[in-house]
Amino acid sequence: MAAKKQATKSNQKTAIKKKILFVASEAFPFAGTGGLGEVMGSLPKAVNDSGEYEARVILPLYGSFPQKRRKDLQFVCWTFVELSWRRQYCGLFKIQEGNTVYYFLDNEYYFKRDKLYGHGDDGERFAFFCKAVIDILPRLDFKPDVLHCNDWQTALVPIYYKLFYMNLDAYKGIKTVYTIHNIEYQGWFDRSMISDVFGIPEQEFGSIEHFGEINLMKGAIDYADMVTTVSPTYAKEILTQEYGHTLDYDLRRNEHKLRGILNGVNTEVYNPEKNPSLFAHYSVKNKSGKSKCKAELQIMLGLPVRSNVPVIAMITRLASHKGLDIVKAVMPELLSRDIQFIMLGTGEPDFENYFKYLQDNYGNKLRSVIAFNTDLSHKIYSGSDMFLMPSRTEPCGLSQMMACRYGTIPIVRETGGLKDSITDAYNGDFGNGYTFSRYAADDLLNAVDRALGLYTSFPEKWQSLVDRAMRTDFSWSASAKEYIAMYKQLIG
Repeated sequence: MAAKKQATKSNQKTAIKKKILFVASEAFPFAGTGGLGEVMGSLPKAVNDSGEYEARVILPLYGSFPQKRRKDLQFVCWTFVELSWRRQYCGLFKIQEGNTVYYFLDNEYYFKRDKLYGHGDDGERFAFFCKAVIDILPRLDFKPDVLHCNDWQTALVPIYYKLFYMNLDAYKGIKTVYTIHNIEYQGWFDRSMISDVFGIPEQEFGSIEHFGEINLMKGAIDYADMVTTVSPTYAKEILTQEYGHTLDYDLRRNEHKLRGILNGVNTEVYNPEKNPSLFAHYSVKNKSGKSKCKAELQIMLGLPVRSNVPVIAMITRLASHKGLDIVKAVMPELLSRDIQFIMLGTGEPDFENYFKYLQDNYGNKLRSVIAFNTDLSHKIYSGSDMFLMPSRTEPCGLSQMMACRYGTIPIVRETGGLKDSITDAYNGDFGNGYTFSRYAADDLLNAVDRALGLYTSFPEKWQSLVDRAMRTDFSWSASAKEYIAMYKQLIG
């Protein structure tokens, strides 16, 4: 019996792990503009932590790659990538970040730019990247069982794989997963680009055609073996005409392979016990430092230091789909309450000007910071009492999770990941925030008033609610378990 157990342990040690290669256009800490970068900086590490699979990441080597890390880049090889009539150099580098290997594809013509996106040739840039990813696979010391692609910038990977590579000996048996982080950004291009830019024969146009144009996301939805998105509720919402942004029919056709998995947050970065940006550190067991964070934030922003007045915060992109239109509708009445309000963000000029106007007229209780400032965002998360997030649409949302980590109670609309991550507190005895379902100004105001009522009249219940919010498990390890279950379904 002992010998049998020893043999079993030996087999477990020598078992070859299945391999996942994440393909993405950004990943923190090397390149990032938002949620995708956060995901690619955390999810692969969490998958590796599980010990069941080996995950690595491949992305472009941008000119903005951190200078201090360039010395750590290891050159692997170089090759030429053929795309339509083009034949371009591609270098391959890698770096170790914690328990995860990150690969970088180098081509200065395409990727040595002042910003990651927003160039007139983005279609060509990321077509080159996708083609290069597949071409370089035989040169890696890592043959993936799964290519896990993300957003329209990598949508061509499952398309190219199924059209040109899947029957070649070096590529057989690879499965593809495609994750939609935000369905609004689909990769639309003119039909004339199919052969010249994307290197796809004209006769294949029907497989990536959408309303007479090329739609790369639509093609990836059809060609990938599994399609995921970033919350269970969003996976249901995008099957409808209201949320599907013209792809609802195609998603319903592929509903059998659609999964919704809620994102997590980096619990080391968003940690009130350690984050260096905070005025004071605190924990769920000792929250005294949060009071200092609030007072110092009020001083910093020139608000009256009043410990008993609730501070409501928004940290957001100033765009209508973030709920700014209904916020605008309730602000005069909301500011008649005994509160302080802090807004941090940039975006549409009309909203920027509106919040500047509010500060000019309600300067004793409102501050508007029209900026993108990561350090200040941590100070606001930790120094506020409530966090407002009334989005019309929100695929996952990370801010409500970050707010919970800092003991700041989210007030959210029940959509996408907001619905999946925040449970209404009702009378304060359970839940981790306040929610409302109808996209309407009066419902938003009612949710805020319910939170204000608990804060003002039942301070002990409020502190219990803060405790529950801080204890909510938003770690990537929880999300990684669901991704691993999906991989097992796909490849065993």
